[in-house]
Amino acid sequence: MKRRQLIRHLKQHRCYLVREGSKHSWWGNMDTKDRTAVPRHTEINNQLAKKICKDLGIPNP
Repeated sequence: MKRRQLIRHLKQHRCYLVREGSKHSWWGNMDTKDRTAVPRHTEINNQLAKKICKDLGIPNP
């Protein structure tokens, strides 16, 4: 999946950008206060996208 699609999905489920790292962006969920890293690759593996959503407590894209 494209990184832009995943970021759009995260924003739709009340997630926000916490900070930018050197190779990852840290995203958090406003409701659950969970955080996870999102790599800065143009393509993100579907399994990794599911894990990111699971870590943030939102439905899979």
